[in-house]
Amino acid sequence: MVSRLKIPREHGDHKDLLYICLTTEIIVAMAPGKILAKAFGIDTEYRAKREPTETIQSAAASVEHLHPYVEQDVTVKEWLQEMAPTRSGVAHYFKSLFPFWSWIFHYNFTWLFGDVIAGVTVGFVVIPQGMAYAILAGLAPQYGLYTSFVGFLLYWAFATSKDITIGTVAVMSTLVGNIILRVRDVHPEFAPEQIARGLAVISGAILLFLGLTRLGWIVEFIPLVAITSFMTGAAFNIAVGQVPGLLGISGINTRESTYKVIINTLKGLPTAKLDAAMGLSALFLLYLIRFFCDFMSKRQPNKKKLWFFLSTLRMAFVIILYILISFLVNRTVTDATKAKFKILGTVPSGFQVHGAPDITTSLLSAIASDIPTTIIVLLIEHISISKSFGRINNYTINPSQELVAIGFTNILGPFLGAYPATGSFSRTAIKSKAGVRTPLAGIFTAIIVLLALYALTSVFFFIPSASLAGIIIHAVGDLITPLNVVYQFWQVSPIDVFIFLGGVLIIIFTEIETGIYFTMLASVALLLLRLALSRGSVLGEAKTYRVTKDTYRDGDHGNGKERGAFIPFDRSDGSNPTINVQSPYPGVIVYRFNENFNYTNSGRLMDELTAYVQHYTRPTELDVNQKLGDRPWNNPGPRRGQKIDLNDSRPTLRAVILDCSAINHVDTTSVQALIDTRNQLDRHAYPEPVEWHLANVKNRWSRRAFSAGGFGYPSHLVLEANPQWKPIYSVATMDSSSDFHKQSAIVASKDLESVAEDIDRISSRSGGAIGSKIKAGGIPGNISPIYGINRPFFHLDVATAVESVIANIEAEGPRKRAAI
Repeated sequence: MVSRLKIPREHGDHKDLLYICLTTEIIVAMAPGKILAKAFGIDTEYRAKREPTETIQSAAASVEHLHPYVEQDVTVKEWLQEMAPTRSGVAHYFKSLFPFWSWIFHYNFTWLFGDVIAGVTVGFVVIPQGMAYAILAGLAPQYGLYTSFVGFLLYWAFATSKDITIGTVAVMSTLVGNIILRVRDVHPEFAPEQIARGLAVISGAILLFLGLTRLGWIVEFIPLVAITSFMTGAAFNIAVGQVPGLLGISGINTRESTYKVIINTLKGLPTAKLDAAMGLSALFLLYLIRFFCDFMSKRQPNKKKLWFFLSTLRMAFVIILYILISFLVNRTVTDATKAKFKILGTVPSGFQVHGAPDITTSLLSAIASDIPTTIIVLLIEHISISKSFGRINNYTINPSQELVAIGFTNILGPFLGAYPATGSFSRTAIKSKAGVRTPLAGIFTAIIVLLALYALTSVFFFIPSASLAGIIIHAVGDLITPLNVVYQFWQVSPIDVFIFLGGVLIIIFTEIETGIYFTMLASVALLLLRLALSRGSVLGEAKTYRVTKDTYRDGDHGNGKERGAFIPFDRSDGSNPTINVQSPYPGVIVYRFNENFNYTNSGRLMDELTAYVQHYTRPTELDVNQKLGDRPWNNPGPRRGQKIDLNDSRPTLRAVILDCSAINHVDTTSVQALIDTRNQLDRHAYPEPVEWHLANVKNRWSRRAFSAGGFGYPSHLVLEANPQWKPIYSVATMDSSSDFHKQSAIVASKDLESVAEDIDRISSRSGGAIGSKIKAGGIPGNISPIYGINRPFFHLDVATAVESVIANIEAEGPRKRAAI
């Protein structure tokens, strides 16, 4: 257990050992780099000169059984050594590139059965979707099948998700179609498939690089509100763009802004053709089947799996039904343009594209501005979907490895005619619910797509285009964020709802890419704004009691266990405003950082701390600079004819305690701001010194930064003003096997003479056995400080810091009274 131990000043048996520990840094410093620094006039020993190591050493060395621990600052060399690859690390890296090695040798018939069912089910869905999405991309239908085949065939080898399916998706297809139109307006010499394949290779190469270098953490910079806004706006954009095709209305540019497509569609309603019957009835039938299957699964829970599969196959059923209707109506038609309603037309059998895509410098320059958007969409769809289903099915994905998977897919796919592919939400949901067991299920889906490419292309000739439009609208409808989710956003963070709605409206009135950039930039700006406008809290101490339902039984109010807790004076944390909160000691300020402490907010936070200190504490010397002209302009004193209030009851500033529990890392600007604040408050308290204590500094680099700024240890001024100063360390036993060390409790930090009182209290809770052992041996054996003895002003928690400050202030009091 941890104990807080107050250390006397006298020397002890460990002086030589402690001296060796404290001088280790000096020996290490004697390196060529230090000599070179001296040649350039760099003072590398400035910290050693101002740290009172000898005094601290003398105090700590006197404790019997204390094993000295000197914390060495973390170095750049250590960081580089941690980053340097090791043999085992390299082996683990290459093994992680092919995750299937961890499960493929455990494959069994139960897994095989589940994968076959899921793979075949998804295969029946992906065939109509793939062709429909290829049309969205401005490509021939077969390119959707090429893309789906390659995605299913390659992903399993690199996958860390069993549920995700890589292939054609509506949003990516729409984006590719927009890019193709923009590029061809300027460069009509490029074929649509050439642009799409080139875009896939370049974006895939970038994603592969990010994955191989394990930079998958960058996806965390894409917030949920940006993802949902993008998906909702894009889904609405796609659905509106399919309505003219659903109704057979021609002459409408569906690549325009969504609001223009809506207006033009309404104007063109009188020109709707027979296609509307094929489209609207197909869309109605899709929703009817889903509603009926959902209803029956609730009525017949024992047949829930059956109704799920029937609902999943609704797209395949609808497309087969409308192919049959189209065939009966157009069976004598050999030219698709002469059909009674628009049909898909000829789909070539097999793979018509072989070889490397033709990527030229002019093509690269034409698509360069669209590559960032493409990569963002690929990331958003794939990572968000795979993470969601990983949480649902209790496994964790590796974002970097997923980037490797979609990178390889988009690099190798274009060699068979594929365009940019990523994870599909609808097919992933189907695959998950179908009982998929491993990523190998994608192989069976690829077989279904391959069979369709070689055996069913003649049937695809009769697919009604309006029915495909209905399938697309039905598929993207699930991507629209429900109002209930938006309401939950409002409950969590109202401003996120405005970002969400702003992104959706921008997509509707401009284009998808602009909406993506807006939501991401708005989210980053909000984060920076919150950091810059963050505030700290001045804490006071409240006496709290841990009570149970039996505490007040029979009117007994004495069973509650008292302890001190530190909460803000202004109750900004929402704590009960009627609770009595008091300063832990007159002139002791406890300040908590509520956010990280860095260059964005350091000035604001330090100004806030300085203003509070100057308002609630008085200068140590009240009657200084008698003449008005000798006073500084910003502190001119009382008005003319009035005297300084020598009876100012405010306390003088004695110590500042910083609660750094919210701080993970500090930078040069923030440390310098803290140094400036310390200097300013030192002038406020002059000639008395101010102690600066820091609690809950968990990061080694932060402790190094604070130490470099002169924090973490007492200054020479503090030691001169209080020769009786004694450090208080949080110590813990080193031998965990000992019964004594397992049961040792907190030792109060008042003085070594008061240890016996605490022993009696501790002993009373443990039958007296522990107390007798401590009394017999004095200070517990095998104890060592948790933080280095060279940094006594770094504390485990605020309570320890306050205790340390008060103990030394009270020790200083008798000395001052004796001097008077």
